[in-house]
Amino acid sequence: MKIALVSEHASPLAILGGVDSGGQNVYVAALARELTRRGNEVVVFTRRCSRVSPATVSLDGYTVEHLLAGPPTEVPKDELLPHMGEFADRLHEALRDGGFDLVHAHFWMSGLAACAAAKPLGIPVVQTFHALGSVKRRHQGHRDTSPASRIALERRLCREVDHVIATCTDEVAELYSLGLPSGRVSVIPCGVDTDLFRPSGADFKTPRFATVGRLVERKGVADAIAALAEVPEATLVVAGGSSARSILEDAEARRLGRLAERLGVRRRVRFVGSLPRGEVARLMSRSLAVISVPWYEPFGIVPVEAMACGRAVIGTGVGGLLDTVDEGVTGTLVEPRRPDQIAQAMRDLMADPAKASSWGRSGRRKAVREYRWDRVAEAVEGVYLRVNAGVPSGAVPAEVAS
Repeated sequence: MKIALVSEHASPLAILGGVDSGGQNVYVAALARELTRRGNEVVVFTRRCSRVSPATVSLDGYTVEHLLAGPPTEVPKDELLPHMGEFADRLHEALRDGGFDLVHAHFWMSGLAACAAAKPLGIPVVQTFHALGSVKRRHQGHRDTSPASRIALERRLCREVDHVIATCTDEVAELYSLGLPSGRVSVIPCGVDTDLFRPSGADFKTPRFATVGRLVERKGVADAIAALAEVPEATLVVAGGSSARSILEDAEARRLGRLAERLGVRRRVRFVGSLPRGEVARLMSRSLAVISVPWYEPFGIVPVEAMACGRAVIGTGVGGLLDTVDEGVTGTLVEPRRPDQIAQAMRDLMADPAKASSWGRSGRRKAVREYRWDRVAEAVEGVYLRVNAGVPSGAVPAEVAS
């Protein structure tokens, strides 16, 4: 097949850890690579956000096309909606004579552009939301910076796209509440590179914990720092945000640093900024456990990466973590915004490193068995083939890649 992956703000070429760079970038890059390995021709369409970036880049066998829509500079994703008409026009031009079999849109604005560009050409559109505005609004309230029309537009997308790939079972009920017709959804998780993310071979018993991801409030890093105040023997490494050189200029890192100062734990918190993927794997492997405690999370690649590294996970019982973290087997789940529960989980693992090691081994087995990217790509390709063949949406069953 010839497949277009549309990811308007999350380029596979982006440096991870910034406010708008995270799991979706990893997903698009890995899916493109694995679909290419399976013999498909893949083009990723993303918005041009630099004056010096080339129009076309070849990477791992697939192509990245930068479409000019709005200024060729970084624009926060919540301010991109006014440029989606232009993005759709450019995408339509690229699809018109490209011989594409299917378009897979990532995030809601990509879906709007994909439907506008592909539907008039008779090209089917598969949608992965990665995050839903209804969930974000519920948890962030007035602090939600999404466009006011986001939820209504996501409802429209649920009616217009040919199929939705959800990344966790928790998302399905939300999609149905938005009006997605029954049977038009498959559940396929995100994946992990189990060769890059693997155990280091050492069984580290030092009371060091790590948290990895974008430095935004909902990721719960402040809750992990607050927990540290109740665990005086432990240290915490925070990876994410700006580069290591400019991490002190990152607004959220400064806020978290001030919190650590107030709580008297600043000497035990180390901010290392965004890290290359290999460094992330090494950090996880050299920690007693990885703390991933978002207030809500559509999927959450970090816990799966930690499991692949053979590390126990302390997570919150939300979204995709309900699927990935098996309580008492690969980690433990706490309630969101509960530093006291995080602290108790940390103390339990410090007191019983054998349990931490056991959870890590179980996590590694589960990651290899269920979340390798080749398995994920195979399941996604299966959906593409059925949708492209015109199988009625009600006949496409929900499925889990496992």
